[in-house]
Amino acid sequence: MMYNTFTAIDFEITYRKRWSICQIGLVHYVNGIIQRKLSLLIQPQKNFYRNHFISLEGISDGHQLAAPTFDKGWHQIELFTKDQHVVASFLFPFNFLFIESELAYYGISKSPYFQHCIYLIYNKNLAMLCKEHNIIVNYYDAVSIALACGELYLISSR
Repeated sequence: MMYNTFTAIDFEITYRKRWSICQIGLVHYVNGIIQRKLSLLIQPQKNFYRNHFISLEGISDGHQLAAPTFDKGWHQIELFTKDQHVVASFLFPFNFLFIESELAYYGISKSPYFQHCIYLIYNKNLAMLCKEHNIIVNYYDAVSIALACGELYLISSR
């Protein structure tokens, strides 16, 4: 079953570890219409950045000095996710392990949400789907990917 009211989410990371979130993109839809968007820079645990990821995303420790850590930004994220249907490009087990890892690290209780995975809906990856549906996406910006996921989720419910 598909839902027209949901939140699409994506993460950019600084390193191939669950504790390395540096940006979270959230897009909330109500009745299939975008109601609000949030691009939130997050200072990753240990503030560690790999050069490869810096060159791809353009996000480095210099950008993150004033960014909140995950625990300080959680209240903004939770406004988009609590009791919501949440859509990501590849959930199982990848994307939501980022949230769960951060919540565990900071000792924050997980609020309930319902997970939906674009990959499992279509059985294709995001790049292939965006090409098929003429969706323009910047693969190194969390909001852009969240918007693409939201559009694909809406297309799947038609």
